[in-house]
Parts: sequence; C-alpha cells; structure tokens
Amino acid sequence: MASDPTKHPTTHLLYLHGFRSSPQSTKARQLAAHMAAHHPQVQWWCPQLPPSPKEAMDLLRDGIATWPRDTMAVVGSSLGGFYATHVAEYTGCRAVLVNPAVDPARDLATYIGEQTSWHDPEERFFFRPEYVDELQALACGPLAQPERYLAFIAKGDEVLDWREMHARYARSAMHLLEGGDHALSDFVDHMPQLLAFLDL
Repeated sequence: MASDPTKHPTTHLLYLHGFRSSPQSTKARQLAAHMAAHHPQVQWWCPQLPPSPKEAMDLLRDGIATWPRDTMAVVGSSLGGFYATHVAEYTGCRAVLVNPAVDPARDLATYIGEQTSWHDPEERFFFRPEYVDELQALACGPLAQPERYLAFIAKGDEVLDWREMHARYARSAMHLLEGGDHALSDFVDHMPQLLAFLDL
C-alpha cells in the first residue's frame, strides 16, 4: 500500500477491545508488543472499557482530549470497532477495524444480564437494559471520511454477518478475507497492512 504524502506517521494509537474482552486479548497484546519493540515513540493506550457504552465513550474522550487529531489513530475489534468508528467520526482520525460490530444495540439486546469476561471467567459484570439505549445513542450515520478507514472483514466470522460489515464500510479501504473467524486468529499476518495504513 503506497503511503499518501498528505498523511503523517501515527504518533498516538488507541486500541479498543470487544464485548466481554479486555486489554489481554491476543490482538491487543500482539499489537502492543509490536509497537513497544518497533515504534516505542508512539503513545499506546489500550484501556479496559467499562460495560456502559456511555461510560466507555466518556473515558475515551477524556483520555484522548489532548491527542493531536492529525496523527492519532484508533484500532477496534468487534464492539471496539463500533466504538472506534464513533471516535474516528468525532475526531477525524484514521481508524482500523477488525470485524466491526455494525448494530450492537440490536445484537447485544439478548445479552442483558450477568456476563463473564473471556480472559478471566471469575470476573463478572452486568449488562444493563439501558446500555442498549446508550449504544443506539452512539450510532453514527454515513462515514464523513470513508477514506480514513481500513476494515479487515472475515467471511468466516461466526458472530457477525460479513455482508453487513462490508456494506457499512463499502467506500473504505478493505481486506475482505475468505474464511477466517471473528477473533481474526491470524491477525499478526495482517499487521503489515495495518501498519502501512497508519504510516508506521
């Protein structure tokens, strides 16, 4: 992927995990390790997101309040991809999405109740009915700058419909992957394209 001379290398990178996930996700740890080893100058932030979408977005807005809009970027997976889209529309920054949730208010309405964390089954949280309304409030319309997005979409996603993701980000750069899974288990193989998009 040729680098656009109007772009700038990323200086601040935000990673957003998915529903029931955490900063301990495989993708988050793989990208964090690569950034620490090869781009230590880049400010890296991968927060544990609270169950409340409103609280999650308040946390993110506070955390990136002083970040430079031209050189910050966000990477998000699943529900984190939905949040990343909101962040990118809010800031105008670049975004890389991995099997992003398109309509989580609809999809997570059936998850109301007590949930366990993927990475620590002892850790529990309660997904409240009002969180569905909070997700609806965060929904964005058509992308203002679709060229500022890169989406990795696996046709083999067993959780989300790849066609819906494809339609949502049809005007953006995209890697439509045959097979694969929701977690994008071969994420490390796609990291070069992600890094190129972020001018890293």
